[in-house]
Amino acid sequence: MTFAGAVLAGGASSRMGRDKAFIAIDGVALVSRGAQALSEAGATRVVVVGGDAPRLGELGLAHVADQFPGEGPLGGLLTALADLGAFSSDIERLVVLSCDLVQPAPDSILEVVAGLEDPAVDVAVPVAGDRLQWLHAAWHPRSHSVLSAAFDRGVRAPRHAARDLWIREIHGLNEAWFQDADRPEDLP
Repeated sequence: MTFAGAVLAGGASSRMGRDKAFIAIDGVALVSRGAQALSEAGATRVVVVGGDAPRLGELGLAHVADQFPGEGPLGGLLTALADLGAFSSDIERLVVLSCDLVQPAPDSILEVVAGLEDPAVDVAVPVAGDRLQWLHAAWHPRSHSVLSAAFDRGVRAPRHAARDLWIREIHGLNEAWFQDADRPEDLP
């Protein structure tokens, strides 16, 4: 399955107190961990949306400026989908991850991508406990118009914007994949 990947790094990191994208675990920045997992899973293109472009470049990561800085994860998702459309019309899946994942898992990424095998599905969202994990999801590019319309109405959360999309829930994934680092105490 051909897919691209995007890591969202445009947040303010206010709860962490510093830019969490560049916090290293075992010598690897969180943002790099997400990009590496996407590459290892087979993404044909991986970009980081938002964040500190010069520092991302120093890490060897491709950067795309957030079209909607400060407008939350839906703005980052829309930027990633627009970038995918400009890059290739042949790639029909985009996995979007947050930049603060402690243990991003290539095998879990592949299971989420497989959730889009049914051509009618717009987004495959993994579930941890009873919560859908929108910043671990795989999106079909056609979802852009519905998400964009919701954004124009003031919606900023992917979960609210996706209400009119065909959603497939993915259960049974490795729970460690969902651990993120929002605060210093979340770091291993």
